[in-house]
Amino acid sequence: MADALADVSLLGAALQRFAWPDYLVFVAMLGLCALIGVYFGYCAPGQHDESEYLMGGRRMQTVPISLSLVASYISGITLLGMPTEVYVYGIQFMYGLAALLGWAAVFNAAVLPIFHDLNLMTLYQYLQLRFDRRVRLFGSIFFTLGLITWLPIVIYVPALAFNQVTGINVHIVTPAVCTVCVFYTCVGGMKAVVWTDVIQSLSMLACIILVAVKGTVNAGGLGAVLERGVQSGRIEPPVWTLDPFLRQTIWAANIGALCQQMVGCGLSQCQMQRYLALPSLRQARAAAWLFVLGCLVLCGICCYCGLLIFATYYACDPVTTKLARAKDQVLPLLVMDTLGGIPGLPGLFVAGVFSAALSSLSTGLNSMAAVVVEDFWRPLASAPPGEAAVSVVMRVVVVAFGALCVALVFVVERLGVVLQLSSSLNSISAGPVFAIFMSGAFLPCVNATGCLAGAAAGLAFMAWMVLGAQRAIALGQITFPEMPVSVTGCTYQFNATTPAHMATGVHIEPPFWLYRVSYHLYPVLGAAVSLTVAVVVSLVFRGADRPDLDPRLFSPLVRRLVKKSEPDKAAAAAAAAAARPVTESAL
Repeated sequence: MADALADVSLLGAALQRFAWPDYLVFVAMLGLCALIGVYFGYCAPGQHDESEYLMGGRRMQTVPISLSLVASYISGITLLGMPTEVYVYGIQFMYGLAALLGWAAVFNAAVLPIFHDLNLMTLYQYLQLRFDRRVRLFGSIFFTLGLITWLPIVIYVPALAFNQVTGINVHIVTPAVCTVCVFYTCVGGMKAVVWTDVIQSLSMLACIILVAVKGTVNAGGLGAVLERGVQSGRIEPPVWTLDPFLRQTIWAANIGALCQQMVGCGLSQCQMQRYLALPSLRQARAAAWLFVLGCLVLCGICCYCGLLIFATYYACDPVTTKLARAKDQVLPLLVMDTLGGIPGLPGLFVAGVFSAALSSLSTGLNSMAAVVVEDFWRPLASAPPGEAAVSVVMRVVVVAFGALCVALVFVVERLGVVLQLSSSLNSISAGPVFAIFMSGAFLPCVNATGCLAGAAAGLAFMAWMVLGAQRAIALGQITFPEMPVSVTGCTYQFNATTPAHMATGVHIEPPFWLYRVSYHLYPVLGAAVSLTVAVVVSLVFRGADRPDLDPRLFSPLVRRLVKKSEPDKAAAAAAAAAARPVTESAL
């Protein structure tokens, strides 16, 4: 048995062929990002101005912003997770990508005009204008907590990939790489973040295309990849059934993704801050469509890489043999197996995966600076802070939160459940957050009391449901059928074990029926509960209504209804005439 284990471990060690050309490529990417930060921090004018530092002076260009949106949205988790999803479960996940097109159409027509018309700095300023300070504070705190739990995982996942191809400890590479990211974000502000995102998005695209092309050649060509995908059942038509308990159906994937993407792609400070950095609504809408195009291309290639992994290892599954220590490490394994002998190419892959992480980290830190200054400090300050103080605080926030995220990587590694809890937190919060902004934009009848009650009810319901489902999965009460794999063609010895919940003869109690609902529908259920409670509570507590709301606070699709609902037409006309660009003083 010891010899069998030695065989697979020695093979894994032999695949760690990260040579000096690879390190050179990786370090060159980091060095270029640092130089961009130096340029915008010390050579470009205006970095002490808050608008220039956080919003690029609202004079950014469409293409760089769209690439920045792609780079910050596609994290290292996506680059490694999507191929794994297709390898393990097939391409049903891909059919949900069509929701991006629907999201762009709805977001551009009904949501984006609100925030561009109001000329805001953060999303949560809108919540105070539409509701009150309590709702603004709730949204800001929730964003902060979500970012703090998400960013350490974004950093940790590519560090694991780096460890897979180099053998270097996660806690050596993570502080070094993150220091570079914090540096250019701190000194260069929004412009440095956006232009490093441009470099990083191109690096991501280059690395994933390289893996796809070289891997396809090694697997015997595109025909062989597709044929093995069809034969294994990984390539299959969409599942059209309306059964909500199936893990993947085209209905659940697209409806759930539309709700999820409305939050993740638009109603997030990290994303909205970039749309608002563009000088016009027309350019912001164009950036949204280019963002969708970039996401579809990157996600499509990532999903193809999942088919490629199976085509390469169809006769010897590396997860079963433990050649890959976790499912998310099969793509780095493929990279070293196919590109390891070509100097510099493994370095390009690692640079691409880390680029995805760094772009998400820099975007999050820049957005965190905006939220701390605009939503926490200014409203609580006894006197308006000076420009010099604001400049210092913004940079301190970037450094402090960057250091905190690096420190939390140690927690993520030692408490493996944190990965699961972060995913659960996202599932818990997406629906209620979506409901908060949708009730503000589309439901004039909802007031602040109803909005908070709805958000609390939605969060409580989804916490019960999601954590209950996660517990049922951990106990083996809920299992998902995986695509077939084989180890009959392995050329090395290994030791494979059967998970306890898959052992025969073990009786497992079925879970509560609601726990079996597809995870795609979590945001929809959370939003439905939140909106229902918000409307009911608002109708009961009508005294909390604000009759003087600016029509611009609502979606263009309902603004006419808002004006017509005013009993006094003269008052409505006066309110419309008094409408003006919103500034902090209006808050």
